[in-house]
Amino acid sequence: MRIGAIVPVKTFSRAKTRLNLSAEKTEKICRVMLESVLGALSQSEIVEKTLIVSRDDAALGIGKKFSAVEIYDHEELGVNNAVKLADDYLLKEGFDSTIVLPQDIPLIQAEDIRTLLDFRLQNRCVLVVPSRRFDGTNALYRSPVNVMETHYDEDSYKIHLNTAEMRNAVPALVLIRRMMLDVDDQSDLNMIMSYDLPVSRLLGNALT
Repeated sequence: MRIGAIVPVKTFSRAKTRLNLSAEKTEKICRVMLESVLGALSQSEIVEKTLIVSRDDAALGIGKKFSAVEIYDHEELGVNNAVKLADDYLLKEGFDSTIVLPQDIPLIQAEDIRTLLDFRLQNRCVLVVPSRRFDGTNALYRSPVNVMETHYDEDSYKIHLNTAEMRNAVPALVLIRRMMLDVDDQSDLNMIMSYDLPVSRLLGNALT
């Protein structure tokens, strides 16, 4: 089975406004998080290809470091359109399934991706890892690629599960702690920096 990963990336200067940081520090934080996510994907033996969808030159440049396919997105139509652009590419290239990850889950490890995919029950299925507040989708696995559209920014994890059922796919809610820890506000960032991990120290250094 050919699995492609999709990482939609909002322009760094427009991202993470709830952190209330300077543009320079916000960009540094976004860089560290994106490199961590792409690093985990590059170390995963089961993900054949990673796509980064963005209009941010810095983000696309980071993607090059990890041999990711770059898809330019005008961004005005939102994250769901960005995912669709990647879906179209993967369908054309003959991929069987996708995993969509955000740029802001810096604690993710390659083994977490394997853990998620171990929950696949059959070929036609949808797996959802929610955010720790259960107010969003932090990882979304879809098989086949076009089994359903995405619904980010819409109480998404519930809608993704319900849509999967309507499309006759087997849905599952999967709780993987490191995938559930995203960075939306300062309290999230502080919690992640409290871990004694290399990425946590890099995030701390980005604030100095």
